[in-house]
Amino acid sequence: MNYIVFDLEWNQSSTGLEEETTCLPFEIIEIGAVKLDDNGVGIDTFSELVKPAVYREMNQATGRLLQLQMQELENGSPFTAAAERFLEWCEAGERRFCTWGSADLTELQRNMKFYNMAPLAEGPIAYLDVQKLFSIAYEDGKSRRALEHAVDFLKLEKEIPFHRAYGDAFYTAKILSKVLKEKPDVLKNVSYDVFRLPPDKKAEIRVQFDNYEKYISRGFADRAEAFEDREVVASKCYLCHRNLRKKIRWFTPNGRNYYCLAYCEKHGYLKGKIRVRKSMDEKVYIVKTTKLISPEEAMGLRKRSENVKMQQKQHRIHGKPYLG
Repeated sequence: MNYIVFDLEWNQSSTGLEEETTCLPFEIIEIGAVKLDDNGVGIDTFSELVKPAVYREMNQATGRLLQLQMQELENGSPFTAAAERFLEWCEAGERRFCTWGSADLTELQRNMKFYNMAPLAEGPIAYLDVQKLFSIAYEDGKSRRALEHAVDFLKLEKEIPFHRAYGDAFYTAKILSKVLKEKPDVLKNVSYDVFRLPPDKKAEIRVQFDNYEKYISRGFADRAEAFEDREVVASKCYLCHRNLRKKIRWFTPNGRNYYCLAYCEKHGYLKGKIRVRKSMDEKVYIVKTTKLISPEEAMGLRKRSENVKMQQKQHRIHGKPYLG
């Protein structure tokens, strides 16, 4: 297994005009990467500037952060040439993309689609979010820190500048290498990029972690169709795989996230959480997590459900729609 640790820098509209931002919100202008072997040892590097074709002016905030001028980018390669060289450098076979945060793999695929390049995959891509892994390994598992914070926390030597593609890939690789050596078990916490949804029901993602299970659905025409699907609304114990009867049916406090409560006689209370999301092609898909919780947490969820019902009742009395 080779770990492809990469970072992208991108430019965006300097005007904020919708016709610009909707065709390609972020145009990649630099690709940097480090290749690690399965022991976390660096075996190769990649760095290339990309000549812009959409945004010919540097966004002021981007320019200040990167200390990069548009004139320098004029000497770069067209995106398709740079991306093809990058993917050839990655090599085929067993590899795992690794990034700091969740945006880079999505933006790589978005830029590739804009230029009509062949997709990286026909569905979701499993990758390592090193920012998340750092939090799980060394902090609370929930916080998401800046790259330089993690470098300082781990007392890693600062050898090159931050905020350039190769520099940030270099430091991300150093952090991943340390995680591999000190906390290898956290690497099972893979993330999934869903720029491309599962193409059908058979390809839907179901993955179990230490204390919860995640399900990523295929695409649906709308929210109503999604909630008619049995797999979407089902409650199952991810430890014994039993179908469970709900103690609290699905409810939403805000119109975006939905919650339910189920009970397994063997393992206890389980909280279900559904996040409704839209794909790049405007389809609705579901990310559902199921997690064991304590009786106290179950009581808190019950109170939350009752509060939502009370608010809905008040809105009906006053003839107003409940918007969450």
